[in-house]
Amino acid sequence: MAYLTLFLTAFAAATLLPAYSELLLGTLANQGLPLFWLWFWATLGNTLGSVVNGLIGRQVDRFKHKRWFPVSELQLHKARNRFNRYGQWSLLLGWLPIVGDPLTLVGGIMRVPWLNFVILVGIGKGLRYAFVIWVVLEATGFASSAPSP
Repeated sequence: MAYLTLFLTAFAAATLLPAYSELLLGTLANQGLPLFWLWFWATLGNTLGSVVNGLIGRQVDRFKHKRWFPVSELQLHKARNRFNRYGQWSLLLGWLPIVGDPLTLVGGIMRVPWLNFVILVGIGKGLRYAFVIWVVLEATGFASSAPSP
């Protein structure tokens, strides 16, 4: 059940919903659950949440002329230009707070090929969760108490 909760929290955290999977990951790591599986489920959930952002981004052109659409044509143009400046490699930064979710949305708008999208976003998200686990282990002294080879 812990893995499912972590997966769903990480998934929600990657969308525009307010969720903080790092806190849950840290708590579960402190409870002694296998770190690989915690890392795996958090990374998978967060990456798939970003895929949802990419899917939404691919639909933007259908709705951009609607009156209710929350982003202006000028804002879309600026986002496309910024993305083009750095290219699809910028998706490695999809883990960043505040800018990461919109970045994956723009990746969808720019129709980055799905394989590239998933690999780049997954690498960034996986590195972030590995770092979170490392910080938790260092903070709790667990890493230093492990037997040395």
